[in-house]
Amino acid sequence: MHDLKEFINTNASGPKRAKGDSGEVEQHSLKDLIEADKYLAAKEALKNPSKGFTRVKIVPPGAV
Repeated sequence: MHDLKEFINTNASGPKRAKGDSGEVEQHSLKDLIEADKYLAAKEALKNPSKGFTRVKIVPPGAV
């Protein structure tokens, strides 16, 4: 699939339902697209679990 953000923007700016001689088309709801985006972002974040943690060195005051 193309960039999901672009897909959401395109669907949000278009009509929900289109009807013509060749048939009828209804796009996914914006709520469903946002949920899909969140799911894919969470799935991408799980590929590298160390990104959720930051390593810091703690030095107590006065210890030089």
